[in-house]
Amino acid sequence: MDARSPKIPDFDALKQRLVEALGEKAVVGEAEAIAPYLEEQRRRYRGTTPFVIRPGSTEEVATAVKLCRAAGVPIVPQGGNTGLVGGAVPFAEDHGVLLSLGRLNRIRKVDPVDYSITVEAGCILQQVQQAAADVDRLFPLSLGAEGSCQIGGNLSTNAGGVHVLRYGNMRDLVLGLEVVLPDGRIWHGLRALRKDNTGYALKHLFVGAEGTLGIITAACLKLFPRPAETEVAFVAVRDPAAAVELLGRARSATGDRVNAFELIPRIGLDFALKHVEGIEDPLAEPNDWYVLVELASGRADGSLRESLEEFLAAAIEDALVSDAALAANERQAQAFWAIREGIVEAQKFEGGSIKHDVSVAVSRTPEFIARASKLVQEMVPGIRPVPFGHVGDGNIHFNLSQPEGADREDYLARWEEVSQAVHALVVDMGGSISAEHGIGHMKVDENARFKSPEELDLMRALKRALDPEGMMNPGKVVER
Repeated sequence: MDARSPKIPDFDALKQRLVEALGEKAVVGEAEAIAPYLEEQRRRYRGTTPFVIRPGSTEEVATAVKLCRAAGVPIVPQGGNTGLVGGAVPFAEDHGVLLSLGRLNRIRKVDPVDYSITVEAGCILQQVQQAAADVDRLFPLSLGAEGSCQIGGNLSTNAGGVHVLRYGNMRDLVLGLEVVLPDGRIWHGLRALRKDNTGYALKHLFVGAEGTLGIITAACLKLFPRPAETEVAFVAVRDPAAAVELLGRARSATGDRVNAFELIPRIGLDFALKHVEGIEDPLAEPNDWYVLVELASGRADGSLRESLEEFLAAAIEDALVSDAALAANERQAQAFWAIREGIVEAQKFEGGSIKHDVSVAVSRTPEFIARASKLVQEMVPGIRPVPFGHVGDGNIHFNLSQPEGADREDYLARWEEVSQAVHALVVDMGGSISAEHGIGHMKVDENARFKSPEELDLMRALKRALDPEGMMNPGKVVER
């Protein structure tokens, strides 16, 4: 049966077969227990499913896939349900079931000599970070949702976070994968090799595919040396162009030891000061723009602090920087980072927010911010742009808070109109409409609008080749 067929499958019979094969604890059918799986974090999407499958092993995932395929029932895989584009939401028209990876949560192997860690897809990111730290190693992926997001979801969306500048996205951090294919076979690709030039790099088909080509059940990931010295500074910059120039200076002056470089607008800091408890302004005088700079080194000899002070002093002399606060200790460093995270939380209290996760070349981020801000202000007078985020890798979270006093629902009703204009500008500047959140359900049409016919043909060909019946996460990424 085609996944888009209007015929409704026999869910009761499928549920009984799943219970018989996997046990009662692997199938959740009570409405109250199902509810938390169905609502996307931003509450833009709410799904439906007759039951939730919670396998406890890769073999059980394979069994579930085979039974669902035989019954003509599509599967929507879900990790920690921290996604932002509706990619892990099962929609009624797809007549599918949700499969949660949360019970696949074992750390299978930590190898400090090989600088690798093998984990199951349901492992919480913070759990993986701690397992690496326990053997004096670093797993560098760091996200605001790291206490609840899962590795399988991080891989499926090619998650980024604040350390992409130095360590790359999840695609750069994976060595091997274990995947249940749409026909229920298991691809055992958990190799820890740094070099394997034997043909197609199959692991990359599944990273960023959002569960549309198969279900990632485990991964072998790269580890790195733990930094012996870290320095954090909160810096007032003249404007975004000065921030980009400062980034280049920081990389040169420190031997490319910049871990993170985050852009913060004054409006974002004001929101955080107003709404988030414990946030304090690190500098005496307000400024329009700031950057949060983190440097890290494997040597604890004080040279990193010296490099930081020297290049900031030179930047002040050249009028790129007007003021800076250097963290004196770990507590103060955490306070600086709390500002960055507080911007996300604080926007919820300023009414409706139309959000964009976009990227352009680092050198063009100032131009994008200026042009996009002007564009949306002409469309919606009084709109309040809050552009912030990973300027070090060109990924700007271009969030737009509603005009003060506006009706929230009326404002959010313009989401599609505003986003289409912003995305058109991004593509015109050679950028991407999704830098790290994925395509999911929300951006399927936009992706089809901006991708070239050749790119879309290749993506659809891959989908047809691996999932000809359209059973894996229907309506996401390449089709609706």
